[in-house]
Amino acid sequence: MANTSAICNSFKVEILKAEHNFTASTGDSFKLALFTSSATLGAGTTAYAATGMNEMSGTGYTAGGKALTSVTPTLDSTTACCDFDDISWTSATFTANACLIYNDDTSDKAVCAVAFGGDKSVSSGTFTIQFPAKAATTAIVRIA
Repeated sequence: MANTSAICNSFKVEILKAEHNFTASTGDSFKLALFTSSATLGAGTTAYAATGMNEMSGTGYTAGGKALTSVTPTLDSTTACCDFDDISWTSATFTANACLIYNDDTSDKAVCAVAFGGDKSVSSGTFTIQFPAKAATTAIVRIA
């Protein structure tokens, strides 16, 4: 099974239970971890786990990924949107196929999986995840 891009089903329920707070500086801590093409991330992913998920490894990458900087959610018309600052790994050598955004403060509960559409490699360089604009049709996390 391949990686797929999706807001995780468990996250949809957890939002209604007020288990995630995306407010910048006072909210929860979110992280982004990278995975190989052998991972099976998607809507059914419920949490990040340190083993058994086929997280990638390589020079410049640490298991668990990196902390994200949240930008307080806003409305774009009638859609609630959340964004994060772009994130980079420097002096990196690895290949990643997908990522998982998860809440580091709530038992590593999954927010969303993002498939890259194929393997993305870096060799002794900088690997950057550039988040789309915080808008109704493009935000990485949005509720319409």
